[in-house]
Amino acid sequence: METPQLAESEIPTQPIKEKESWTRFFFDLLETILLSIALFLGINALTARVLVEGSSMRPTLENHQRLIVNKLAYKSDLPERGDIVVFHFPIDPDQDFIKRVIGLPGDDIEIDNGEVRVNGEILIEPYIASAPSYVGVWHVPENQIFVLGDNRNNSSDSHAWGAVPMENFIGKAILIYWPPSDWAVTEHIQFSIDAP
Repeated sequence: METPQLAESEIPTQPIKEKESWTRFFFDLLETILLSIALFLGINALTARVLVEGSSMRPTLENHQRLIVNKLAYKSDLPERGDIVVFHFPIDPDQDFIKRVIGLPGDDIEIDNGEVRVNGEILIEPYIASAPSYVGVWHVPENQIFVLGDNRNNSSDSHAWGAVPMENFIGKAILIYWPPSDWAVTEHIQFSIDAP
């Protein structure tokens, strides 16, 4: 009995298709990985993610909330009074702090009788936990920023250790993203105050 002969066009091509399929899968996977790495590096160049530790910014921010920070916010501009900012602690740059900007370079800050004055103007601060119980007078040096926690009487901030050099700033807090129930844009209240 003769073995049937297959015409060339009838020869199965399954192994070639399978090889092409695996090659395509490999390149698709490689493309996905490279795109993911590029996105990760790009996002990290523009933003930072920080964890709030402690109660110094209550009631605006709570312990264990996670925030997205805009790292480009102060590359060419100074912060504005009222901004919530993240920076390297001047005394120990390995620690990062989050506070609210109160005074800009050249400003005169006075805290007395539970009120904060910037260049003689009393700040209206609906966001603080309670009025400060301490007193003091500060002049903000050039290229430095005066910051306070919203929980005024339970915050290590500029009233205790001085202004923050601009080179210590990481960026501006823009969004609470964790836990999901707390999702919100951070509250920046701008103060319209004349320079001294």
